[in-house]
Amino acid sequence: MFKALGAISSLLAAHNLSRQAGARSLYSMKFTETARSLLHLFFPHCCVGCGTDVLSNQQILCLPCISQLPVTNFHLYADNPVQQRFRGRLPLIDATSYVYFTKDSMLQEIMHQFKYNNRKNIGTWFGRRIGEALQTSSRFTMPDALIPVPLFDARKRKRGYNQAELLCTGIAEVLELPVWKDVITRTTLTESQTRKNRIQRWQNMEGKFAVMQPATIRGKHLLLVDDVVTTGATLEACGRALLAVGEVKLSIATMAFAIR
Repeated sequence: MFKALGAISSLLAAHNLSRQAGARSLYSMKFTETARSLLHLFFPHCCVGCGTDVLSNQQILCLPCISQLPVTNFHLYADNPVQQRFRGRLPLIDATSYVYFTKDSMLQEIMHQFKYNNRKNIGTWFGRRIGEALQTSSRFTMPDALIPVPLFDARKRKRGYNQAELLCTGIAEVLELPVWKDVITRTTLTESQTRKNRIQRWQNMEGKFAVMQPATIRGKHLLLVDDVVTTGATLEACGRALLAVGEVKLSIATMAFAIR
């Protein structure tokens, strides 16, 4: 490992000397290729789905895993399962999820890496896929802005990031929409939802969100974004707080849709 780092350091030093001497761009290209090869050899970039090597640092999944993603295509259909889950609970313009989520699946491992192992690039990668899906949909109404479901400040500091914000970043890159991450906040640190039923989840989330900038969202169509919709309790509580401002239209997009 130390020898590898030493070799890379030597290459960097040689590159700097060469630049100072006015070397041509061909050397820079060869240097870049060699450095990348060494970095990949000793610090491999692996697929988050199956663990095999992925050659591109911009990619998170190998081609076989990408082909196995359980894509929902909900963005193409009205009254899809996400919208059905919120029927009678939230008045939505549109709703979608990019992939299906089941326990003991590749998506469970991906989601674990995303939320707990600092794999921020998973969020932006899936965010771009969501954005591309919405861009190709003739029925999905484009929003004015993206709203990530907020984490409680202490939990965000502990994790280091809000996964919903990362998804918004990827979506925004494709759709060129603003991300309004400060208009709503989570006021209380809530218990984990993992082992709670639907009623317990709603009771756990009710009244836990507060809109901080009502004037910003009034009269706007907002796309509320989260990582996964299970019972929908978190999205419902957050969505109700946004709609309570008045003159707000709401849509929902998540990375995953949990099926039982």
